[in-house]
Amino acid sequence: MATVLLLRHGHSTANAEGLLAGWTEGVGLTDKGRDQSVRVAQRLAPLTVARAVSSPLQRCLETAALALSGHDVVADPRLGECHYGAWTGRPLREAATEDLWRVVQDDPGAATFPHHDHFAAESLAEMAERVIGGIRALDAEVEAEHGEDAVWVAVSHGDPIKAVVAEAVGAGLAGLQRVRVDPGSITAVHLTANRMVLLASNTLEGDLRPLVARPQHAPAGDAEVGGGAG
Repeated sequence: MATVLLLRHGHSTANAEGLLAGWTEGVGLTDKGRDQSVRVAQRLAPLTVARAVSSPLQRCLETAALALSGHDVVADPRLGECHYGAWTGRPLREAATEDLWRVVQDDPGAATFPHHDHFAAESLAEMAERVIGGIRALDAEVEAEHGEDAVWVAVSHGDPIKAVVAEAVGAGLAGLQRVRVDPGSITAVHLTANRMVLLASNTLEGDLRPLVARPQHAPAGDAEVGGGAG
């Protein structure tokens, strides 16, 4: 029943060029992305971060190094980007002309990316299962070690974080494209024995402490009926 702060990596060179980076090597942060990561560090400073975990991709590790300076950041492939196969490295405008684009937008649960000899390919459903399962497992480890009030940070990518948010609000993969996750944003999710609870989504500024406060008038793992009292 710990709380995870899902941090999307800062603005990257692929973002600047309009490319679907996927697992392409050598995609790092732009100056804008580095500035975003420093601002995240300022937002995280008042919190006690029990654990920091990151996608192994360069843009996430660079974000973690700036946003979580002083923390031991562990790379975990379960938090990695979707494996886009033959779409890896393609311009988004070009991908948008293909029939698969409409499947990704309108029926993401049916979308599987095309095979490629070098880059792995998976479906969005496989990506979501990998990431959500990883978040649940890591959260259980954090709670076992640090207690149910613990807060930890997972540095990941747009589609993986969107998948967690869609799961938290009960929309499942069908709701993937109803979620927006900007570079450098923080999304807060509380994991309970019964469900995930979305505390805040796509926040780019502001005090994080109110977002991780636990309900005071409900049993552990439950939401407050009528909404929080503030």
